[in-house]
Amino acid sequence: MVQTILRFGRMIKFSHTVFALPFALASVVLAQRHNPVTLKLLLLILLAMACARSAAMGFNRLADAEIDAKNPRTAQRAIPAGTLTKKTVILFVAASSLLFILSAFLINQLCFYLSVPILLILFSYSFTKRFTWLSHLYLGFAIGLAPIGAWIAVTGSFSASILILSLALLTYIAGFDILYSCQDAEFDKKMGLLSIPSSLGVKTALRVSTVLHVISFVSLCLIYPIFDMGVVYLVSIGVIGFLLILEHRLINPDDLSKIQVAFFNVNSIISITLFLAVFLDEITRNYW
Repeated sequence: MVQTILRFGRMIKFSHTVFALPFALASVVLAQRHNPVTLKLLLLILLAMACARSAAMGFNRLADAEIDAKNPRTAQRAIPAGTLTKKTVILFVAASSLLFILSAFLINQLCFYLSVPILLILFSYSFTKRFTWLSHLYLGFAIGLAPIGAWIAVTGSFSASILILSLALLTYIAGFDILYSCQDAEFDKKMGLLSIPSSLGVKTALRVSTVLHVISFVSLCLIYPIFDMGVVYLVSIGVIGFLLILEHRLINPDDLSKIQVAFFNVNSIISITLFLAVFLDEITRNYW
């Protein structure tokens, strides 16, 4: 049982939850200004986030199983390696999807109505590389819905102000997905898969990623006046700006060996710093 759970965890890259979840939790902190958050609601939001991501990643592994088997970098993933069967993964995706819909139902009516469309958006990402090199932006859009969903879960309604946090997440995710996909530029070109590195070249891809991360940083700065943030948030955004610069300094077109460090280590720190910035600022905002 433990080994099976670990296999599923590796399949969906559970550790990568640290990228988007802090943004959603930051949205929860901001939304609680309008409506108090109970422990039950917080747990339901976490369950919904985990299930939506698990369903999406499981579906992606099913859709890309044959491609993953041909790519030396991904050949050891669960389905190509035979550690999990397609039938098992289908059941996993179905169970995760149902739990997501159920958790949305228990949160509020609007979340329930949006749950199936959200799943369809998440699932459809898996096919985008087959017809557009803008797949990175679509991934950012799909994941960027997390802060909006968290806001709706807390307040029961939509607010245009939270779009700025979603834009920050969209461009942040798209930017580092471009960096990550540089590893597969030649493979994607050979397989006829579309990405910015395979279509426009690695050098151009790095420039596009830089532009997206500049937009992400500006969006995070705009949160300061929009949500009336304080000194703690402002200082933390300076730290995030430094980390984004560091991420791009680690990678150059002639040396992609540090992509894993930039992708997981630096981005993990950025996401966690963003959540702590919002959380600590909210705690201290009445004392500064």
